[in-house]
Amino acid sequence: MVGLTKVLALEGAAFNVTCNAICPGYVKTPLVEGQIKDQAVAHHMSEEEVIEKVMLKKQAVKSFIPVEKLGEIAVFLSAENATAVSGSVFTLDGGWSAQ
Repeated sequence: MVGLTKVLALEGAAFNVTCNAICPGYVKTPLVEGQIKDQAVAHHMSEEEVIEKVMLKKQAVKSFIPVEKLGEIAVFLSAENATAVSGSVFTLDGGWSAQ
């Protein structure tokens, strides 16, 4: 996806089209809540243990990424003052990829 983002940024530049990637860590969505329940059953753990020992184990900030933060980045990228931002990756993963 990152490679595609960069190609689209390069190809779209002549047409004033920008392309950026937002790469989040775990966001507590209904899908993730279902995964937590499934993992708890599969590993004989409580849901709290799954969150702590499986999902957020490698994440420096031990909390889910708020969906509002993803929205804030998307709003910024769609604003007029972000027209020079293209081909960039915005990683919101609580420090997981900093390892």
